[in-house]
This record gives sequence, structure tokens and C-alpha cells, in this order.
Amino acid sequence: MDTEFWIERWQKQEIGFHQSEINGYLKKYWDQARALHPDSRVFVPLCGKSRDMIWLKEQGHEVLGIELSELAVQDFFAENQLDFEHSEHPHFKHYISENIELLHGDFFSLQKDDLSASHLVYDRASLVALPPETRKQYVAHLISILPEDVSLLLVIMEYPQDEMSGPPFSVSESEVMQLFQNDFNIKTLASFDIYAENPRFRERGLSSLQEKVFHLTSKKE
Repeated sequence: MDTEFWIERWQKQEIGFHQSEINGYLKKYWDQARALHPDSRVFVPLCGKSRDMIWLKEQGHEVLGIELSELAVQDFFAENQLDFEHSEHPHFKHYISENIELLHGDFFSLQKDDLSASHLVYDRASLVALPPETRKQYVAHLISILPEDVSLLLVIMEYPQDEMSGPPFSVSESEVMQLFQNDFNIKTLASFDIYAENPRFRERGLSSLQEKVFHLTSKKE
């Protein structure tokens, strides 16, 4: 699962992970997630062309996303009929429209200065897009570049991993604890059985499927 894997997925439009509607968990739990930082910029890692970013902007936020596929970035602005300015920097291409800025480039090239204004993070499709070893690297890098005081809304999928190869990958609640508990207080907001409403996953051989929602807040020194 290297860079070319994701670029090819976008080129072939094999993007079953993309949701055309605003995520219901985001709408239901965002007020709780944003309570400590109601006016902060929101960081959306591995953002694709998610319309959730439009919704976040409509709630009054500036939004910063990063995406490996330039096609996904361009599609986001085209499909939402947004004019944008484009500029190139050493590590990223910047696409900016009003309060939304998307970076085309590698998440692991992000530095602390890039996220200095982002005290809110929304992760619906990032952690589950990555295999286990990369998840550890992803979380370690994310924690290293975030400001000290952060609130994160996290959505994961959990299923018997031996029944289906990802992505999306199964991420257990215990793994969330292992990855984040040293730096964050973790609250489980909800757990939903979504097996019946997802025939494409049943067709891939799954016997069970859940989505879980977490609210993470930085531990204070």
C-alpha cells in the first residue's frame, strides 16, 4: 500500500470509501468534539474529496486537509463548484478556496508549523485506510505535529480482519486505546452494528461489522 496504490484507486475511481452525503456521526457529535475549541481550524487527514469539509466550513471553521491524490483535490473543488487559488511550496501544492485549504502531498511531510492553528481533528477515513504498522507510524507522526491542546473526533470500523483484506481495515477499540492513551483522554461516544445495511461488505465475506465513534482530548501536563 504505497503512494501509487492510492493514486491508482483514484484514477480508476475505485473509491467506495467516499461518502456523497455528510457523515451522520459528524453531524451528531461535532458540537461535543468542538466544545473546547469552537472557533479552531479543523485538520482533516487523508481527506479525499469529502463533503464533510464543506459542512465543517458551514459551521464556521477554517478547514485544512491533506491528500495524496491530486485528482481527489481537484475533484473536490470542481464538484462543489468552488473557485480556488493554487500555489506550490517545497513539500506540497496548496489549493485554497475561502476557508478551505487542501494540501496535495504526503501526510508524513507535514510539520508542526503546518498544524499550529488546528486544535480540532476529524478522522473518519484515515486510520482505517492504513495497515497496522503504518497506523502506528501515522498516529506517532500525528501526535508529534499537533498543538498541545487538541480535540479529535475519530470514527473506526471493526470486523474480523481475517475475513477481509483492507482497506478499509479493521481497527479495534483496544488498538485505539493502545495508540492514543498515552497522550489523550479517550471517550467512546457510540458503537453501531452496521452489518445489515452494508451488503457490499457481506459480499466480501464479513460475518459482522461495527462502526465506533471516539472523542479524544489532549492530556494536560
